[in-house]
Amino acid sequence: MLNLIVTLLIIALIAAVLGFGGIASAAVGIAKIVFFVVLVFFLIALVFGAIGGARPIA
Repeated sequence: MLNLIVTLLIIALIAAVLGFGGIASAAVGIAKIVFFVVLVFFLIALVFGAIGGARPIA
């Protein structure tokens, strides 16, 4: 997922340099959404990992 964010930001940078402002802003908007979705999933995994803890193998 982080590869997708980097790819979208590179697309936005290239589009902005070439003068395609609409495409650049759309790519940045999508990258922001994907970033926050990844951040929420990470925090959820972090909380469940802390609650569950490490279980020993019997």
